[in-house]
Amino acid sequence: MELETGQKRLHETITEQQTVINELQTTITGSKLKEVGSVYTRWGKSSCPGNGTETIYTGLVAGSHYTHTGGAANYLCLTQQPSWNKYNDEEQAGGLVYGAEYEFDLRSRSYFFGREITNEDPPCAVCRTERPTVIIIPGSRQCLDGWTMEYHGYLSSGYYGHAAATEFVCLDVDPEIISGGKSDNNGKLFYFTEVRCGSSSLCPPYVNGREHSCVVCSK
Repeated sequence: MELETGQKRLHETITEQQTVINELQTTITGSKLKEVGSVYTRWGKSSCPGNGTETIYTGLVAGSHYTHTGGAANYLCLTQQPSWNKYNDEEQAGGLVYGAEYEFDLRSRSYFFGREITNEDPPCAVCRTERPTVIIIPGSRQCLDGWTMEYHGYLSSGYYGHAAATEFVCLDVDPEIISGGKSDNNGKLFYFTEVRCGSSSLCPPYVNGREHSCVVCSK
């Protein structure tokens, strides 16, 4: 009888301990889930969307000059509060970084944006969402079912005839400008992108000459 009572108490103790362990695991997992997230850059805006996404910092768009064959391809979102290591203010050979501008060639900017933004400087914002996965869908302005839209806009890049390579980025559909930035200094440039139909299988569904859309989605 005493043996059975002892076994029963031991079983109850093990059960209680397992319950505590399960509760701790749930707490730890929940904490980890809160720490999971992803980061993306919102091009053309100084803040992030109000959908639970936080703005890490607002920056200045920059990159290599459009004429430099040895320049880097990517766009940069530079912090507006720089700090320095050792430095020498003399101009020397190396990688060069220039400010960015909206171009969009001969199209009517008023038609696309409701105002003229040629040669204006774009801002950018680095954003963090608690949703762990972020994707860019070129060619669409809508997210897939079950995904949250961060923002949508126009797929942009540099001009195909310029010497420097660029990358494709999603420029916000309603881009902002940096006040006082209009000076036509060029540098890193934003143009629309569009399809050229030919022997490829892009057309249909795409249409020759039509400006590409894009959307940034999270889940």
